[in-house]
Amino acid sequence: MRTAKVYYHDKIAGILSETEEGYVFRYDTDYLQAREVEPVSLTLPVSEEPYLSKVMFPFFDGLIPEGWLLDIAEKNWKIDARDRMGLLLACCRDCIGAVSIKNDSNTK
Repeated sequence: MRTAKVYYHDKIAGILSETEEGYVFRYDTDYLQAREVEPVSLTLPVSEEPYLSKVMFPFFDGLIPEGWLLDIAEKNWKIDARDRMGLLLACCRDCIGAVSIKNDSNTK
């Protein structure tokens, strides 16, 4: 199982996990309790309940580069294009916009 910390404007907003059944996104408890909380995506409204999906959530999948930039990422990091979590972890630390993804090194 791989996990990633999801940041919104440099504040941890939640954790995205890859499981044997698919993917789980859960908002961080501290983030939920903050004032004026915004969702990381309109497709993932702020909720205490986790979001479950058999495939990578379209919002997170959309952060992964495409075309020639994806080709460079695949070759440099030797990541298969079907490994969406691997690509997200490798390529989305500094995305355009408010959301960034960082490897959660505390988990395996």
